[in-house]
Amino acid sequence: MATKKKKSVGRPKKYSLDTRQVEQLAEYGCTDTEIASFFDIPRTTLERNYEHYITKGRESGKIRLRQYQWSAAKKGNVAMLIWLGKQILGQTDKQEINHVELPEGFNVELL
Repeated sequence: MATKKKKSVGRPKKYSLDTRQVEQLAEYGCTDTEIASFFDIPRTTLERNYEHYITKGRESGKIRLRQYQWSAAKKGNVAMLIWLGKQILGQTDKQEINHVELPEGFNVELL
């Protein structure tokens, strides 16, 4: 028994982009406007038809960046170790402020 082909509804798509390229540009951190400009299409068309690929690319870029950060930290990059400690472990820089009480009758004028 043969299956029927599903008929398309609406007009044919005007733009057919390489979805891997869309993902890769998003992975590099390109904005929607930059990606649309690269393909010479309206930004709204890009967002409407390729949102999934843009999101997937951006998430993939974040994962790759985290891999590089962890790699730098493993190699002993002190700045990266401090930054990751603050971001992931909630560590903070401590600033110690000492409060000094002045003797009674001592007058300090601030300019």
